[in-house]
Parts: sequence; C-alpha cells; structure tokens
Amino acid sequence: MGKGDRKTLKGKRYNASYGNSRSKGVVKATGTATAPVVKKTATKTVAKAPAKKAVAKKTASKAE
Repeated sequence: MGKGDRKTLKGKRYNASYGNSRSKGVVKATGTATAPVVKKTATKTVAKAPAKKAVAKKTASKAE
C-alpha cells in the first residue's frame, strides 16, 4: 500500500485525485430547509421560598 494504491490517502495524493480517502472538505446538505420543530414545554411552577420567621430576642437575666 503505497503511492500507486488509489484507495489510500497517499495514493490519492500521488494520482492527484480526490475520493473517500481524500475528501475536499465538509459536504453541505442540499435541498430545501425545513422549519425547526418547536418543542412544547410544560409550564413550570416555581415554589416560593418560605417566609423568614421572626427570631425572638433573648432577654438578659440578672444573676442574683
């Protein structure tokens, strides 16, 4: 498998031909483009954070 092999990349370069082993670039799709499909999303309910509870202040007790 070397220069004369038309199935290898090296052989494609030697013969100056393009093929599956030596493609010229990205093949673009042909034809008409279709509209993108829009997914239906379920409505999400956002849970509200619980209200902050009031913390009772500690009273200082006097030591007797």
